[in-house]
Amino acid sequence: MNLFFEESGDFKTGNILNQVGEAYQVELPGGKRTKVRARDVLFQFGTHEPAQLLTEAGKVAEEIDLDFLWEVAGEDEFEYSELGKEYFGHELKPDEAAGLLIRLHSAPMYFYRKGKGRYKAAPEKALRAALASIEKKKQQAIIQQQYVEQLRQGILPASMKENAVQLLCKPDKNSIEYKALVMACDEMRVSPERLMLNTGGIAGPKELHLSRFIHEHFPRGISFPEVDVPDTRFELPVADVHAFSIDDITTTEIDDAFSVTRLAGDRIRIGIHIAAPALGIKPGDALDEMARKRLSTVYMPGDKITMLPDELVSRFTLSAGEIRPALSLYAVVDPSDWSVVKTETRAEMIKVSENLRHNDLDHLITETSLAKNEGDYPHKEDIRILWRCSRVFEKKRMEKREAFGLRPEQSNRVDFNFYVSDDGIVTIERRKRTAPLDKIVAEFMIFANSTWGKLLHEHGIPGIYRSQGSGNGSWMNRMQVKMVTHAAPHQGLGVDQYAWSTSPLRRYTDLVNQWQILACLDYGVAAPLSAPFRQKDASLFAIVSAFDAAYSAYNEFQSKMERYWCLRWLAQNNVRQAEAVVIRDEMIRLVDIPLTIPMPGMQVLARGTQVRIDLIRWDEVDLSVEARFVDVSAETAGEMEANEEEMAE
Repeated sequence: MNLFFEESGDFKTGNILNQVGEAYQVELPGGKRTKVRARDVLFQFGTHEPAQLLTEAGKVAEEIDLDFLWEVAGEDEFEYSELGKEYFGHELKPDEAAGLLIRLHSAPMYFYRKGKGRYKAAPEKALRAALASIEKKKQQAIIQQQYVEQLRQGILPASMKENAVQLLCKPDKNSIEYKALVMACDEMRVSPERLMLNTGGIAGPKELHLSRFIHEHFPRGISFPEVDVPDTRFELPVADVHAFSIDDITTTEIDDAFSVTRLAGDRIRIGIHIAAPALGIKPGDALDEMARKRLSTVYMPGDKITMLPDELVSRFTLSAGEIRPALSLYAVVDPSDWSVVKTETRAEMIKVSENLRHNDLDHLITETSLAKNEGDYPHKEDIRILWRCSRVFEKKRMEKREAFGLRPEQSNRVDFNFYVSDDGIVTIERRKRTAPLDKIVAEFMIFANSTWGKLLHEHGIPGIYRSQGSGNGSWMNRMQVKMVTHAAPHQGLGVDQYAWSTSPLRRYTDLVNQWQILACLDYGVAAPLSAPFRQKDASLFAIVSAFDAAYSAYNEFQSKMERYWCLRWLAQNNVRQAEAVVIRDEMIRLVDIPLTIPMPGMQVLARGTQVRIDLIRWDEVDLSVEARFVDVSAETAGEMEANEEEMAE
């Protein structure tokens, strides 16, 4: 005798070897033996061989009309054998019984299982919905396959064009577009990014990197909603100064300007004038919400995503010939030793006479030309005074830096400026950080940030500070730069405190600090009770945390885009061999552009050693470079990389 039984959700047949109580010892068609519980047995048969019954039952199951079977079943729960009598019109034969069970079991949309051999027909509404779903999936499978075929042929389906970036960044993995993309990529052995580029879904590698960044950090897009721009005609005194700014040619958010005024007794008053959007933007208003969402302007070669709307920036930027509100720090200095006699902070209106540009003046204003008083350019004498004073400021900072136990800063760091034309041609220019105009701006911004940080501390109100090192602990702890809400030393810069305050048009931290500084001016000793942010303000801690994360992400993106444009520069100039300098271990950096390349297996060379390499290939999508070491250059590297201790402000 043979058994037809169910095991692990499948129907099986076997020959009974023996029975012990409620269990059977059964031999399956393949010769394997197994134990079958009596409760799992559906019926016994002796008319067929076990394997033959399954074959015949399969044929019967295929011939059963499910729709007719469903109609015959009615609405009540039933035993399979009862339904079989009505469907076949006679007592069930073993192959018919097995075929019916197989058919019922394989159609859960038509029949709900209620127990061993018992079923119930699905309600008509539920069945129609399930059938419609199956049909929809069939149609989707057809469309999906059509999409795959199109992608194979290099054609991007229309439905994918609308959400190409979404498919790469944050796809709906249940969508037929995503499934088709994955299937096509698997078949073609190509990444989704490259397939999108090959089919025109993404215009090019630059657009790929930018689109992914925007999708992650600006999911609602980078455009601003319409806003009411505040009137900048504030009732403030107009400063009697001849102010001028010093910026790169591409700068539109002009945050800072300078003035030099000679006073009685041979003393000189130097003015550091910072754009004052905090006078027009109020904490909690619509403009503040915009700035707080973005937290900083995002920079990249040839483009930027501003923190504030252009129409607002244009009202506060220190453009030549315009009267603009400013927060001014005046330092009276004694030119005999360039010591600071006193400082004063004012909110006022200023008129900038000129916007000077590095691109026009860097070749004219050098240490040599300043020493010899050579050249003809605007504000020449003012710049010479600022240069002398800045050198003293730097010397004092370095003395304090050394007192903190740090080595002197490297004085030969090189920066690179990127300029991208409308037709996508990139120019990369080297310029030393120690160029006079750079040093003037850097030193006076450090002076202002340190002075205003002290002002906040003395008035007992919190600000947002950049701190580095405590003088104790491990080297890593001393070198870590972190943001805090209280005055603390920045050992790398050599100052007792450093509160970012000089770029309020492009950094939210500076806007916050400007509100706090204005509170010091407006309320004096009552500032702790009247400032927008008070001690231990939870919202200030939240700003610090959010800014830190966003600023790191923005800087990482800027570095990625600079790397992309470095690779474009290689392609545009067909560079196949280049000079490079060892910066650490097996990492080198090209001399002409700031492109770093890992060189595994390169011989151990001293940091700063100049080498020659062959550039074999590079990839603008994954930003990789493959290079081969040629030899050590006869020349010594022109500059060394910064000390590990030298950190960004």
